[in-house]
Amino acid sequence: MANERQKGFGRREMMRGAALFGGGAAALPAAGAPAAAATPDVYTKLGVEPFINATATLTINGGSRLLPEVIAAIEQASHFHVNMDELMEKASGRLAELLGVEWGIVTAGAAAALTHATAACIVGSDPEKMQQLPDLRGLKNQVIFPKESRNVYDQATRALGVEVVEVSSAAELEAAIGPRTAMIQILGQHFGKAKFGLEQVAPVAQKAGVPILVDAAADYLIVPNPYLARGASLVAYSGGKILRGPSTAGLLIGRKDLVRAAWANSAPHHAIGRAMKVSKEEIVGMVTAVESFLQRRDLKAEYAEWERWYGEISAAVTQTAGVATKVNPPAQGGPFPTLTVSWDEKRIGYTAGEVGRMLATGKPRIMTHAAGEGSSFVIRPVSLRPGDHLAIAARLAEIFRGAPAGKEKRAAAAPAGDLTGRWEVEVRYQTGSARHKLFLQARGNTVTGTHMGWANEGRLRGGIDGAEVSLRSTLAAGAQALHYHFSGKLAGNEMAGSVDLGEYGKATWTATRAEEKA
Repeated sequence: MANERQKGFGRREMMRGAALFGGGAAALPAAGAPAAAATPDVYTKLGVEPFINATATLTINGGSRLLPEVIAAIEQASHFHVNMDELMEKASGRLAELLGVEWGIVTAGAAAALTHATAACIVGSDPEKMQQLPDLRGLKNQVIFPKESRNVYDQATRALGVEVVEVSSAAELEAAIGPRTAMIQILGQHFGKAKFGLEQVAPVAQKAGVPILVDAAADYLIVPNPYLARGASLVAYSGGKILRGPSTAGLLIGRKDLVRAAWANSAPHHAIGRAMKVSKEEIVGMVTAVESFLQRRDLKAEYAEWERWYGEISAAVTQTAGVATKVNPPAQGGPFPTLTVSWDEKRIGYTAGEVGRMLATGKPRIMTHAAGEGSSFVIRPVSLRPGDHLAIAARLAEIFRGAPAGKEKRAAAAPAGDLTGRWEVEVRYQTGSARHKLFLQARGNTVTGTHMGWANEGRLRGGIDGAEVSLRSTLAAGAQALHYHFSGKLAGNEMAGSVDLGEYGKATWTATRAEEKA
């Protein structure tokens, strides 16, 4: 596992590494020890109530639960000032030593690592070219992705204005590589499978001399690094996930010249990455997290503890007939075991969304992945504190015990009108508005069709119950899936209501049936 090199580091190395950043190892708490006298006052005085986090390390829910030794190192670092270039040089050397790589830097999260790596592959450390970004005239301006590696986070790469070229085979990759190719980017697959991944890409890229960047944000660190060993040039990791470092920190490791160029393109230097500042405290905290992960943490023991928690949750919730649980092995995007809680809809009359809302608004507040119209959700363990699982077990058991029996769904009322046709839609956001089009086909209470947005389009599906309209669509915007839930009322040739945009908040909408040309 991640501790393959653990035996090679003794107390002397631990002391030397800790002393480099302003505190001896003896001054740091043991890994996993609870923070002394922690209270939520800093949040509650602002009117924000913290919650038990069963969603692991989602940024929207606060990221990782920092290790006590990371907190201590950050606090110590905050009392002193250092030159940032000197600090990163020493931190880079320590990361290289710990991870067995040529070089490494701390970044403002994994997304920043992707941006800095892209800049490094485009302009290197040439200050004139650095100042030209994001103007790519005369520079390499293409990044190649295996199609299956595209995801919402590659916007961090596209932020430099590069053209994305998608490929699905070695032949397509060979044809795509040219003088405009800056790099190839691949999604980390150590905990998953790829049809066209690093093993297939590396021989072609190496022959052409094109660097490969791997986005391994959710992975844990392994020494020797499996991506670099198989031909990658650079690898990006999140510090705020299973490593339990600062949520706003990440790592970029790999080829020394490219990692140094990535640092040159980042803050505190006046370049494209100036806005992605990583603080002295985050640098020290991240190095401490890496030291702790490799030298003191025992993932096997953590996995065993999490699975014991799952056993206690399962024992509590399955006392209600119709409730079942299942432990899932580590998978891509979550290199740790998870627990699926599911229930029979005929016996438990709650949707996952209703269960999620009850957990999030109860005492204590519990944030989960329970959402939507289904009857299951996943519990993820990394941000749970010892004892949190007991609160989850008790609250879930209470909800399931008190659940109404499942009931037959009421038949929808006859539609108040036929939605078939083209509708001109105005979506009004909190700031700004846009014109959309809906092409609808109604059959009884079921509605299907196409949603054309301002720039993208996608399929739509929903229904009408009397005058109540509910339409859901997904627009494919590059690698991002934009979800729209239109709900409202039909009144003659007009519709109006609200739009749920998921992570992008709420909007309102009005629609008018377009007159067909004769």
